[in-house]
Amino acid sequence: MKAAIHDTFGEPVDVLVAKETTKPAPAAGEVLVKMTLSPIHNHDLWTIRGNYGYKPDLPGAIGGSEALGTVEAVGDGVDAAMVGKRVAVAGIHGSWAEYFVAPAAGVLPLPDAISDTLGAQLIAMPFSALSLLETLKAKKGDWIIQTAANGAVGRIMEVLAKARGINLVNLVRRDAAAQELKDLGFGNVLSTSDADWKEKAAQLTGPAGAVSAIDSVGGETSADLVDLLGLDGELVVFGTATGAAMPLSSGALIMKHITVKGFWGSRVSKDMAPEERTRLITELVTLAAKGDLTLADGGVFGLDHVSEAMTAALEPGRAGKVMLRP
Repeated sequence: MKAAIHDTFGEPVDVLVAKETTKPAPAAGEVLVKMTLSPIHNHDLWTIRGNYGYKPDLPGAIGGSEALGTVEAVGDGVDAAMVGKRVAVAGIHGSWAEYFVAPAAGVLPLPDAISDTLGAQLIAMPFSALSLLETLKAKKGDWIIQTAANGAVGRIMEVLAKARGINLVNLVRRDAAAQELKDLGFGNVLSTSDADWKEKAAQLTGPAGAVSAIDSVGGETSADLVDLLGLDGELVVFGTATGAAMPLSSGALIMKHITVKGFWGSRVSKDMAPEERTRLITELVTLAAKGDLTLADGGVFGLDHVSEAMTAALEPGRAGKVMLRP
């Protein structure tokens, strides 16, 4: 089979190569999936660079961690009726290939109402967003401020917060991104490139300030978020688009009793009780099937064009996740 493989850690555009490798066989409790679409996530790029929480064995590592496809074969102990099912799966390794194996218990059969494009990215980022929302202090009527509102998690958070009656301030770094979200019907959208964005955000959240802030950018913006939090507020670090350090003011942290913590979706998912995971996945599938949750792609590339796909994945202003296909 063909797969996107890297033998060393480095920039994905430099080290990833599409080449032939051995087609895997499902072990007991596993299924073999024929890939239809597989998104390129930021954590996939960090993994290839060698600076993520998970490091694959080298050489011969296949990229990718989420995909939609069709079950081709099953291992021992797996219901043969799974063969032919269209499924989504995340939290795996090696999905940027014509075929990959996954735990049978982890694949999610999808209804026809969910498109391939949505199904291919339904679990990783949406599930992380929903899991994050479940852990936040903010409840119905409270305010959350989020950065990178035009990213996958930001777009999903808009849908989820609205469904729960939670108020949301959506921050982006470019005026064009702000206009794009407004055109999509997002409310309370502010561009941090505007000199008065903090004043506008403070007017929205009111004297009490925000209860929770989600930061996926880092740098000076993190300190700004702390300023906008109210007493006993929380700053949750979800990602770092800039890679910059967070220069937080000790005074603000102390006087307002601010909590600062990280959130790693992979660990949360791993530690989650099965019944809780089922409840959250069911909510996501229901939202997607009803059309309340929609996600576009930022372009689709064949495995033979993996270098072009990696370049496209780093371009700002994409409509959605760049996808790979066989």
